Amino acid sequence: MEEIRKTCDFKRRIEMSRKADDEPKEGSTAESSVKPHMGIPKAIFVGDVDTFMASPENNNNADLVLKRFDEQHSKYKFMEFNLAAKKRKLKNQIFDFQKSIDMIQILATHKNKKENLDTQFLLSEQVYMKATIPPTDTVLLWLGANVMLEFELEEAKLLLLKNLAAAKKSLGIVESDLDFLRDQFTTTEVNRARVFNWDVKRNKAAKP
Repeated sequence: MEEIRKTCDFKRRIEMSRKADDEPKEGSTAESSVKPHMGIPKAIFVGDVDTFMASPENNNNADLVLKRFDEQHSKYKFMEFNLAAKKRKLKNQIFDFQKSIDMIQILATHKNKKENLDTQFLLSEQVYMKATIPPTDTVLLWLGANVMLEFELEEAKLLLLKNLAAAKKSLGIVESDLDFLRDQFTTTEVNRARVFNWDVKRNKAAKP
């Protein structure tokens, strides 16, 4: 009985957490709480190189400006690495969520038909065993942090569908950020080339 009570309390906490996540926070808006493109700094295109280099912060110092562009490019590369890793993780999550939803649908179908489900499960690496699953109303889901909880089939499906939708939304944001980041790469590289050519032209003009 104690284990059942703990499980019920835990499920109630999960439901309260879901409701809290869905409710808007007081004094906050979507516009104020979400930074565009994960706060990736926008690279400003250098149109007039002469004016740009003559500004006080640049002082016609090509080496300083080129170094700054190189540092900016390195930061963008680091951001790209992190976003690419996040994209891979989200794609794996989406695959797992979809497979779990499909499995729940199979369990529901066999439950409605009142048929056993013959399957195989992984016992160890490359070792599978046959198993027979009788019709069931519930399924166990991993919630993370070594926590597994029992749900009714429909409840589990709804939870997985919600997680799947959230993962797809996050993946779309990450892909948009990667596209934006590639544009900043291009702008930074073009700016660097323009300043480099400006410096070469200036040095040639300074020669007697």
